[in-house]
This record gives sequence, C-alpha cells and structure tokens, in this order.
Amino acid sequence: MSFDRPLSPHLSIHKMVLTAVFSIFHRFTGICLSLGGILLSVWIILIALGPDYYSMFQNLSTLIFFKIFLFLWTLTIFYHLYNGIRYLFWSYGKMMELSIVYKSGYVVIILSILSTIFVWISI
Repeated sequence: MSFDRPLSPHLSIHKMVLTAVFSIFHRFTGICLSLGGILLSVWIILIALGPDYYSMFQNLSTLIFFKIFLFLWTLTIFYHLYNGIRYLFWSYGKMMELSIVYKSGYVVIILSILSTIFVWISI
C-alpha cells in the first residue's frame, strides 16, 4: 500500500460560510427540540403520577437554570420553525440568490428572537 497520496485538507483551512452555520444550527436545534420533547413527556408523566411528584417538579421549575433552559428551548423552537420554512422555499427553488440567502438568514434570527421575547412577555 502506498502512502504517497496527498491527504485531504483539514476542516480548519476552509472558510466557514454563513449558510453552513445556519445549517449546523438547524440540526443542533432539532436535537435540542428532541431533548425538550423528552422533558415535556416527563412533565406530563409527573402530572399523572400525582401531586407529590408534581410538587417536586414545581420546586425544580422555580430555579433560574430551569427558566433559562425554557427560554433557550423556546428560542430553538422558533429558530427551527423559521429556518425550516426557509428550507421549504429552497426546496421549491425560490429565494436561492446568494444575497437573498444571507438576508433570509438574518431574518430567521431576528424573527426567532422577537418571537421568543413576545412569548415570554405574554406569559
């Protein structure tokens, strides 16, 4: 076996483009939504088990760490939703010009933040 072949370039030499970052975050938020869905299921199970178990959850939910987690989970919900809608447009070949791709990425971020803030203010 010959080892004289050139090695493929390492990922660190490639320029990270914004579309790749949005794609990575879309996958990451999908994983976070799955984990949040599991926690939501645990919450429903604790409600079904009775007031003793639910009171333990209530004590946990008063912690600032829990509220920060819920805030970030809400942000991931909206980011995944809006970025998924953007991908649907791309599936139909719409909004594929590079300038629109970058602008729509910023719109996704702004809408996600504004929607999250609106939800938390309305609660």
